[in-house]
Amino acid sequence: MSRPSGGRRRRLVWAAAALVTLGVAAAVAVVVLTGRQGDVSNPDVEFDTAPPTAPVTTKPPTSVKQAKDPFDDGFQWPLYGLTKARTRYLPLDRPLRPPFTVRWAMTGSILLEFPPVLCGKSLYLLKNNGALYAVSRVSGRVRWKRKLGYLAAASPACGHGSVYAVVLSRGKGIGAGRVVAVSGYSGRTRWSRKLPSRSESSPLLDQGRVYFGSEDGTVYALRASDGAIRWTYKAGGAVKAAIALDRGRLIFGDYGGQVTALRRADGKVLWKTGTSGGAFGLKSGNFYATAALAYGRAYLGNTDGFVYSFSARDGKLAWRHHTGAYVYSSPAIAPVLGGTVYAGSYDGKLYAFDARTGKVRWAHDSGGKISGGPVVVGDLVFYSNLSRHSTGALGAATGKKVWSTGRGAFNPVIADNQRLYLNGYASLYMLAESGRRSDGTLTGAAGRHRRNQARAQALRRHRRYLNQRIAARRRAVHRILQLRRRHRRTCFTVGHRRVCRVPRPPVCFVRKSDGRTVCRAREAQSAKRP
Repeated sequence: MSRPSGGRRRRLVWAAAALVTLGVAAAVAVVVLTGRQGDVSNPDVEFDTAPPTAPVTTKPPTSVKQAKDPFDDGFQWPLYGLTKARTRYLPLDRPLRPPFTVRWAMTGSILLEFPPVLCGKSLYLLKNNGALYAVSRVSGRVRWKRKLGYLAAASPACGHGSVYAVVLSRGKGIGAGRVVAVSGYSGRTRWSRKLPSRSESSPLLDQGRVYFGSEDGTVYALRASDGAIRWTYKAGGAVKAAIALDRGRLIFGDYGGQVTALRRADGKVLWKTGTSGGAFGLKSGNFYATAALAYGRAYLGNTDGFVYSFSARDGKLAWRHHTGAYVYSSPAIAPVLGGTVYAGSYDGKLYAFDARTGKVRWAHDSGGKISGGPVVVGDLVFYSNLSRHSTGALGAATGKKVWSTGRGAFNPVIADNQRLYLNGYASLYMLAESGRRSDGTLTGAAGRHRRNQARAQALRRHRRYLNQRIAARRRAVHRILQLRRRHRRTCFTVGHRRVCRVPRPPVCFVRKSDGRTVCRAREAQSAKRP
């Protein structure tokens, strides 16, 4: 059998290369046309059916009814994502219902990409120009302002009287940031540490330590009291996401396309896993989204267009589902319908996934890009539309739109038990239900009805008190009469003398208001005599 000539061999090589190219192009076309290539569901991966635990900071030590000031309710939203597991879910005893009315506004012109945090009566807001603000939760008045750097893109963290923040650039033209701790009361610097690279990883505060990542891939564990380094870890790519914590595991994604779990105590790697969804399965995408941890799983989105679910114990892939575009949105998790994960995509849709299987329960088309993470407050899920600079609320179980406003861009809201704090494009707003004041009390006809109910209840309490006093007096008169009939003496102290005698007869008189004869004991009068 004769061998092909050199020219023929070259033609065969070129033909084979063309076939390979056509095959790749066909595979690319399938991915582009279907948009679902690579979806995975592994139902055997462990799933803890216990719902996400409610944050303990939402349980006020004193009820609003008992507090003199309704804002002294002990409420905190101390971290980006509310809980250390970054679930972005606030359960409510009474659901909030639109329409919502603006009660105060802190207006400005600097971009607000990330939401504030809340401790006590103050909101702490880090603007994109690196300025940290303490804002009155009651009135929206600025208590103090501190310039921490030149550029920032993260939420601070608050706790134990301090506020912790990271910045991307600590000065104009400086491509490195820093981490700062300031007094929550005055804004005075408690400690500051320069970083060798930029950081936009919203800090995590836990058990006297501060955890965050940086763009050179370093994850830091610092002592919260003075900023001393306890340990560091070097990831395979920039760590822009916030660190999430559950059951002693610190979990985060990086720009190398890997998800890593570290032991909280010493930073030891517990597991590490990667993706292959980017560039049509030929390389990993980037993890910008902060992971949310619940049900023994880690949930996070990727620039490859997928939303992922991994086992928090060993990193096994539980499911992944493809959206139509980048997923920068940090997920929210709520115990709706047995467990639901909410995430937005640059394809303009807000998705609700079954937390166990990854099946899409519903998808709402917002008509523009969704960049920031949704937030579930009660039975409503809030999201912001970057393209339209708007914010909306959907039924968490149904996906039906119930409210919207022409304010917002990135991350939508934080909340307390009665109010919403809306992150506009450059302004911060406090919203309350229509018919309620900012302190939660009702206005208008509903307020008058509630006040009439309160007055009627107070009158009933007063009547019960009077009836109890009358009954006590009658018992005293009856006792005196019984002792007189039996000629039994009763003893009491007058000054320094001990006196024993048969009780005197009660004092009786006719009451003018109703003509009834009323008798009262004379023991108190006798006791006053020398």
